[in-house]
Amino acid sequence: MSATEHADRAAAARAYRPALRPGVLIGPAVLRGPRTVHLIKHPVSGATFEVGPKEHFVISRLDGTRNLDDVVSAYAARFRLRLPEEQWTRLLGLLGTRGLLAGSPDPAPPEPPPARTGTFWKGSRRTVADAHRTAGRLHRLLSPLLRPWAQLPLVAAVLSMIGTVLADPVTFLDGTLDLLTRPLVLVPFAVFLWFSICLHELAHGIAARHYGGVVTEIGLRWRFPAMMMYCTVDNYLFLPGLRPKLVVAAAGAHVNLVLLLPFALWWALLEPTDPSRPPLAGMLFIGCAQALSNLVPLPPLDGYRILSHTLGTANLAPETWTYLTLRRRGREAVAAYPRRARRIHTSYAVTAVALVLLAVAGTCTAVLLLLLR
Repeated sequence: MSATEHADRAAAARAYRPALRPGVLIGPAVLRGPRTVHLIKHPVSGATFEVGPKEHFVISRLDGTRNLDDVVSAYAARFRLRLPEEQWTRLLGLLGTRGLLAGSPDPAPPEPPPARTGTFWKGSRRTVADAHRTAGRLHRLLSPLLRPWAQLPLVAAVLSMIGTVLADPVTFLDGTLDLLTRPLVLVPFAVFLWFSICLHELAHGIAARHYGGVVTEIGLRWRFPAMMMYCTVDNYLFLPGLRPKLVVAAAGAHVNLVLLLPFALWWALLEPTDPSRPPLAGMLFIGCAQALSNLVPLPPLDGYRILSHTLGTANLAPETWTYLTLRRRGREAVAAYPRRARRIHTSYAVTAVALVLLAVAGTCTAVLLLLLR
């Protein structure tokens, strides 16, 4: 290649104003171990990969209006460093190879998952052909109930119900024992709980749909003899802002508690000596325990997702285990971890151990109290 041709190619590269293809999703900054990363997702293939803050800074400015000189100036103002031309070229080559630049050829869409996987003992089955459309229909049907004027009274009623149960645990434990001795009442309530858990999963999908999420699957998952519904949200981590992620994660437990409100009202309206009151108290205790246990910040519960989003972390539990493993080798082994990461992983390790011990102690205490009644 002649010097003139080389200069022409260099000039063309500097004048090039690249743009991301429409629909590319870029996630917020999250802490993964010692590194801060951003997730980027292809709109067709669904493939995701991670980039660091500097790469994210460049990628987020690829809107078709900026060339190399524009990006270099902004990069220098942000990081006090000059963006090497080789790094610019390499990043654009990577984005082009992955089909993330406008004009890149469309990759083959992912193969749809099989309708059923697994065996009689363990597996899953899709029950809805178009999960996103189904979630959209449910969202449109329930949209009036998702507004603040409806949700604020429901939240207040739920908090009042939880406060009533916590204020007198002995009464509600006695009611649980009474319920366990009445199979004709216990069996229908167990069926109600099963449907409540199914609605719990649908609530995640409807809440995600409310904020623009994509629901990819609705189906049944079984581990013999148990069978539960599941609802998969494809772009949950890319929803804009913290609030939508927290709402989606908490939606299931919220629905479980809202479904208990008719039982709470019925219990409150009965006379204290009414024989129907104890089993209703037992239903409230079991239902509240089931819903609130989902908010415990341990994987794979919803509370773990809520905590992870609040802290802005990814893979919090496994990364904490990795940090503790390295920490046992000495301070030098975790020198790459920033102070915030060290505080988060240490605090979560202590919290997780305390929660497990508290759960064991609480379960043993409840069983003991029930046996002594």
